[in-house]
Amino acid sequence: MKFFKVPSLIIAAVSAAAITAHAGQSERLNINTASAHEIDNTLVFVGAKTAQAIVNYRSRYGRFDSLNDLAQVKGVSKRLARYNRSRISFH
Repeated sequence: MKFFKVPSLIIAAVSAAAITAHAGQSERLNINTASAHEIDNTLVFVGAKTAQAIVNYRSRYGRFDSLNDLAQVKGVSKRLARYNRSRISFH
């Protein structure tokens, strides 16, 4: 029985290290410079149509300074903006 416990611990440790390394590599998306394609691919629950609406809104009204600004875009609720807050940068 001890034979199976050791490999399980090693697998768990390697998996945890891989997840931590991947999380450290992720960068936030600058919502003020990103293309619709980048927004679509990075933000969760944001499709091509909403991503294009974000770019169009930004072109018309200027840069976003907060999640509340982003939530002014049709198709982006405050809840959706908050859900993606860890993926978004405003600088």
